[in-house]
This record gives sequence, C-alpha cells and structure tokens, in this order.
Amino acid sequence: MLSRTADHLFWMSRYTERAENTARLLDVNYQTSLLPQSAEVALLGWQGLLSISELLPAYQARHGDITPLRVMEFMVKDESNPSSIISCLRAARENARAVRGSLTTEVWETQNQTWLELNRLLKSGLLESDPGEFFEWVKFRSHLSRGVTVGTMLMDEALHFMRLGTFLERADNTARLVDVKFHAVHGDLFADGSEKTQQHDFYHWSAILRSVSGFEIYRKVYRDVIHPERVAELLILRADMPRSLHACLNEVVSNIAMVSDDRSLESYRRAGKLCAEMEFSRIEEILANGLHAYLTQFLDRVNEIGASISREFLVPN
Repeated sequence: MLSRTADHLFWMSRYTERAENTARLLDVNYQTSLLPQSAEVALLGWQGLLSISELLPAYQARHGDITPLRVMEFMVKDESNPSSIISCLRAARENARAVRGSLTTEVWETQNQTWLELNRLLKSGLLESDPGEFFEWVKFRSHLSRGVTVGTMLMDEALHFMRLGTFLERADNTARLVDVKFHAVHGDLFADGSEKTQQHDFYHWSAILRSVSGFEIYRKVYRDVIHPERVAELLILRADMPRSLHACLNEVVSNIAMVSDDRSLESYRRAGKLCAEMEFSRIEEILANGLHAYLTQFLDRVNEIGASISREFLVPN
C-alpha cells in the first residue's frame, strides 16, 4: 500500500475517534454539572476537561474565564481549535475523500453524511437546546463509522491502518482521562468515610465510568460499590474492557503485526513490549509507584509508537 494512502486512512480513523471521545467527555461533564454541587466544584470539572486535551492555555487566550457554554462551543464548533468536534469531523471527511478509491461506498457515504448532518445540526441550534442529544448523535455516528468499516471493508492493509488509528487514539484519550480525573480527586482515595463524601465519590466515579461506557461493565465485573482502585484497574489493565489501555494495546499489536515486515519491526517491538508489561502488571503496584507517573510514561510511550508508525509506514511530516 502507498504510504500516502495509509496515512489518510490512519488519520481518518483517528479524527473520527477523537470526535467521539470529545463528545463523551463533554456529555459526562454536562450531565454532572446538573447535579447539586458548588460553583467551584463545577468549574473544576470544566477546567479538567480542557486539561485532558491540553487546551486550557488555548481556551484562556481566546475566551478568558471558563464558563460551561463557552467551553462547549470551543470544544464543539470552534474551527480554530484543531481538537473541536467540527474540526475533527471535517478532517476525517477530507482524509476519506483523499482515498475515496480505497473505501467502500458505505464507508465514504457514512463519513460524508456525518459531515453534512453535523453542519445542519449546528445551524439548527441543537447544541444549545439539548446538548445531551447532540453528543449522543456524535457517538452514534462514530459507532456507525466503525461498524460499517468492519462490516464492509476487505480485511487487508487498509482496514488494519484504520484500526491502528482508532485504537492508538482511544488509548491516548483513556490515559488522559484517567490521569486528569484521578489527579483532580486524589484525596478521594483516602476519603473520610462520611455519607457526604461517599455520595460525592459515587457520582464522580460513576461519571468517569459512563464517559467510557464502563458503568454497566463495572457492575458486571466487580458486583460491588464503586472503588477508585477498581475503576483504575478496569480502565487500565482489564483486557476485556473495550476502552481500557490494555485492550487498545492488544488491538494495536495485532494490527501492526498484520502490516509489518522485516524492515518495519520497531513499531511492533515497542507496542508488543508495552502490551506485555501491561499483561503482567498489577494495579496495586501501579498505585504504589504513583498513578500519575505511570500514565505520563504510558502516554509518552504511546506517542513514541505513533511516531514510529509514521516513520515506518506513513507520509513523513
């Protein structure tokens, strides 16, 4: 496969996944903001959302004070923000258009229709009138895109590069989410046991789980009240949790293996090494050594894997 074609397919999937992840974070923050809480706590939630995407300085330079409406507009329809939903879906559509011949009709029409429908919804004012419905629409279009891709594409290199983009982006986002959310409430790991604290814990950790569609999975796996340590284990080490770091790395390794040859084994080696370390890790060891340090190192290594994939397979920057 031409490196330019692989590059477009890889980034088409990354941008689609990024739009969904942004919608998930915004939706959970919006739903949480409706709960009884102080203005200061609510503000920290929106600030944390910007920190996850490393967009706090860019937001403050453009808008100044943090308000829920401004944050949502910045993260949804501000075209100067490269990580906004409109920027991501436009980039996904442009990458798909560049390799139209490598996609099935269904995959192209899904990407194109998503872009056209997005503009219609934003003009209709749905984001302002019902943010929850808008975010559900973004998530649904991402699910549809992945389903159509797996259901109609030939299982060749094109599909493998698309899957690589999806799971590298998902691993990066989940790691950022866990890091920022745990760092923001590190004191909750040593809660005082009061009824008020327990109630706050439940809403906070359940919101984190819902942002990665993990609330029902947590209940099924642990059959217990929500504990921060188990939330971390589920989102980091459980290979059967679809959006966990371990599950994402498993997919990255298997898809790299399908496109690698003797001249391009560095990406496979890096991903395989990180995946093997996660398979034999224990959450107690990670927490004892520092969760923030572990996730910072994980993000660095995921970025190195992405850079290695770019060097070996994609168009050089």
